[in-house]
Amino acid sequence: TRLVNDSSTDSTERSPGLFERYAALLRAEQPVALATVIDGPRIGAKLLVEPGRAPVGTLGHPELDRVVARDALAELEAAQSGVRNYGPEGQTTPEDLVDQPTVRIFVESHAPPPQMWIFGAVDFTAALARVAKVLGYRVVVCDAREVFATRRRFPMADEVKVTWPTPVFDDHGHELGSRDAVCILTHDPKFDVPAVQGALATKVGYIGVMGSRSTHQRRTERLVEAGVTREQLDRLMSPIGLDIGARTPEETGVSICAEIIARRTGRDVPSLKDGDGAIHS
Repeated sequence: TRLVNDSSTDSTERSPGLFERYAALLRAEQPVALATVIDGPRIGAKLLVEPGRAPVGTLGHPELDRVVARDALAELEAAQSGVRNYGPEGQTTPEDLVDQPTVRIFVESHAPPPQMWIFGAVDFTAALARVAKVLGYRVVVCDAREVFATRRRFPMADEVKVTWPTPVFDDHGHELGSRDAVCILTHDPKFDVPAVQGALATKVGYIGVMGSRSTHQRRTERLVEAGVTREQLDRLMSPIGLDIGARTPEETGVSICAEIIARRTGRDVPSLKDGDGAIHS
């Protein structure tokens, strides 16, 4: 008991405001990970890790802090929590851990909801947004046409933006990561080409573009003319969705979200992108 109390007191005294910062980030739904020693020297010591900032607190050794902060950011990116084992000075390889006490650290990740940005206020958008909300996405609908991009048409969306794609990606594209998705449902070159270019400049995990094979071929030609490389084009899932015979907007929404899940989990599934011929039988 004395060890736990002494360690916890020492940890909090070295890092005043740790818990206050942690609580504020949780309330704001900002990404944060809390690493806690659960076995070994300094039980109860904590390290608060968030992207783009120096960690707060200490686990007992600078090198251990550095290695755990690195690993915590990786766990946060994957939205995973778990227990990791280290040496008291951050050792991670088996040969370095021989005759060393093991420090077990629980990394608790709090990642914000994954984002889905849907470009184009069309009939399929509302259906896709509803399915995405069921799966826990924060949904943003974007269209430059004020008459179509309205809260009344898309009450399920967390945000409706009346703007062109480029400003959205310029201002917020850095927020997109491997858990997020961009779905481009328009057929207007003035809108979908900059939307694709903006998405390709991010680290977003999924980029889906609606359209028939012939539509996508014409779009591809315009993208190549705009400077998009063949390697970048391979990131695009178009025609969008799994090949499940979807016809209605609701079925299409399901097929798109199913493809996103399959891509994220690495499953080999029949995407429309991989087939040929008409996408509707």
